[in-house]
Amino acid sequence: MKIQLENIRPDDKSSFRLLHNPKLNDLFFWHFHPEFELVYIEGANGTRHVGRHISAFKKSDLVLIGSNIPHLNFDYGIKTDYRKEVLHISASFKEKIFNEIEELIDVYELLGKSQHGIAFLGETKETVGNQMKQLHRMNTFEQFLQILRILKLLAKSAEFELLHSKPIINDKAAKQQLRLQRVYSYIDEHYSQKIKLEEVAKLVNLGKEAFCRYFKKSTGSTFTNFLNQYRITQAKRFLLSGRNISETCYECGFESLSYFNRTFKKISGENPSAYKSNQTR
Repeated sequence: MKIQLENIRPDDKSSFRLLHNPKLNDLFFWHFHPEFELVYIEGANGTRHVGRHISAFKKSDLVLIGSNIPHLNFDYGIKTDYRKEVLHISASFKEKIFNEIEELIDVYELLGKSQHGIAFLGETKETVGNQMKQLHRMNTFEQFLQILRILKLLAKSAEFELLHSKPIINDKAAKQQLRLQRVYSYIDEHYSQKIKLEEVAKLVNLGKEAFCRYFKKSTGSTFTNFLNQYRITQAKRFLLSGRNISETCYECGFESLSYFNRTFKKISGENPSAYKSNQTR
């Protein structure tokens, strides 16, 4: 699985991008991107961490997140069987389309309000959640029409709460996005090798201690923890593809089997052999 925390762009020129049931519960996915994001999750109790807002949700959640607002993946740490739908809306589409068509002005205003972060409740959450679960079955044109209907429904709904009293404007987003992307790309390319903190810090023109402070502030995780979480995510893929535990350990950049086993259990709650056995039953 490639790390694509900051560069969320569709493969074509579509103004929308749908992620059907992405599973990132093993990865601390603190990130931001220019696209607006509508996320629905059900079958889980988890943490809603959007900008400076942190709260718990139970059973399901539906949140519209504004452009470049940092947020944590809603499935982080969840162990139950859940499903998730994520819709990204191009930032340019807001100005080019929604601001130009009179019938969609309320959607334009909704996206503007999303800079506060918006959590939807009640029947709105249930109705939109059910509609989002069907999007992956549609062709692109049907998706387009249904997404407009969803946004219109949200724009007219009174069942919501703003997560911040003032809009979140991330003026440093572009520069930080590029800097973090260099780090993520480096991890993606070198996770199977020994990664020295000094080398990663040099990528973004920072000293070792300054980089550690910067990375923790930007992601909510230490660099070592983040790297270990990513390596364990890769390890799970390798184990399920048929590799044995020893091969997986060294191919994922761990230098000792004992440390690999301890780290795997700390992050996943079970050792590699138990994980492989449980997943292949």
